[in-house]
Amino acid sequence: MLGPATSTGAPRTAGPTRQADREHAKLVAAFGGEHQAPAMRALLSETAARIVSATERPNETYQITILDSPVVNAFVLPSGRLYVTRGLLALANDTSEIAAVLAHEVAHVTLRHASVRLELEARSALVSRVVSDVLGDPDASAAVRDQSRTRIASFSRAQELEADQIGVKTLARAGYDPYGAARFLSALGQTAGLRAAPGGKTEAASPDMLATHPGASDRVALALQAARRIGTPGLIPIDRARYLDAVDGLAHGENPADGVVRGRRFIHPRLGVAFEAPEGIVLENTPRAVLGSSADGNRRLLFDAVDAPEKQSLVEVLRSTWSDAVEAGNAENLEINGHPAATAISRGKEWTFRLSAIRIGSTIYRLVLAVRSGATESERAFRHVLDSVGQVPPEEARSLRPLRVQVVTAAEGDTAERLASRMAVPDRPVDRFLILNGLERNSPLIPGERYKIIVE
Repeated sequence: MLGPATSTGAPRTAGPTRQADREHAKLVAAFGGEHQAPAMRALLSETAARIVSATERPNETYQITILDSPVVNAFVLPSGRLYVTRGLLALANDTSEIAAVLAHEVAHVTLRHASVRLELEARSALVSRVVSDVLGDPDASAAVRDQSRTRIASFSRAQELEADQIGVKTLARAGYDPYGAARFLSALGQTAGLRAAPGGKTEAASPDMLATHPGASDRVALALQAARRIGTPGLIPIDRARYLDAVDGLAHGENPADGVVRGRRFIHPRLGVAFEAPEGIVLENTPRAVLGSSADGNRRLLFDAVDAPEKQSLVEVLRSTWSDAVEAGNAENLEINGHPAATAISRGKEWTFRLSAIRIGSTIYRLVLAVRSGATESERAFRHVLDSVGQVPPEEARSLRPLRVQVVTAAEGDTAERLASRMAVPDRPVDRFLILNGLERNSPLIPGERYKIIVE
């Protein structure tokens, strides 16, 4: 088991150690807690030890924490704490790929650049800021939390690319496949494509590596160049079997306590609210709101909670929280599943917005369906989702479980389409299956080989 790092020539005192431990505990809480996965943690610790021994500072030690977060990220702090999210672990496909992630993070420390050291010190100070922003006030906004997370996890573009290059060399010296870095970075880039909005713009809803690191395509190309200077592909085993053993059963996606998407339905057991999206709209639960979009981008959905004075009417809530003008004469008070509600219409140059505010208990929720000019059936779709808004039945809340990674063995005749049909994902199951397993489109599955799927 790897222990906490100590700085060369600067023995740690009890005071700073206790302070670092307190900050660690609060930081982990801010990221959703620690995910208990003993087999994976053992593999990560062993891999990190091999990586560190191959660096210019082989006596440094790092302590691994798996964060219970679905975003894809990893970062290191000067205290010797190295953090990896379960979202990243699910995306990796073999031990060499996860070794590449650890080598990249360790490289930030071993490079010893003055600018890097300054950023590391800034990261350490930011732990306290995250704690005060996120945990000091139970009502702290999700926006502040995400901004703090992103600041902690980000280096400059040049530092990231340099850490990639050093990481690839370290991989080879530690006996791991140097092409693991390019494989993982390629999967990271393809994941970005799954979140690309119509028109090609990626929606960065979560503070993951896509938001805090340089573009994946540049990193893949440079990582491949670095690996080719070392040798040809296939010379070093990738150790896929042991990695799949460790990742099997790992929780995947959102923690149900923070709200989950199941098909077209969104359920938030802690808040006690749920709704169902219209057909053709895929939902995404983000830290600030539930967002939805149709494949062609002509329909968008927003569901969030809003702050409003206690005695303000729901029609006034819509007017005061919506940036555009609400059409006069179209506002209406009504009741939805026993809850007071109001609806209104707002029209922009290219979009028509159907607005609603619904009071459930002491919380006001806002539902917005945006339809691009020329699209049809907006009223029918709006009424469908509005009529579905209500409280979560207690039995449904109790039955919610996290999705998980399941490793299955391909049988004779199995295809990507067949295994993807077993996936509990909101959309594009084949694409998600291919990315999850590092496969190219139309790649045949090998009978007897094991592959990852996402199941309930």
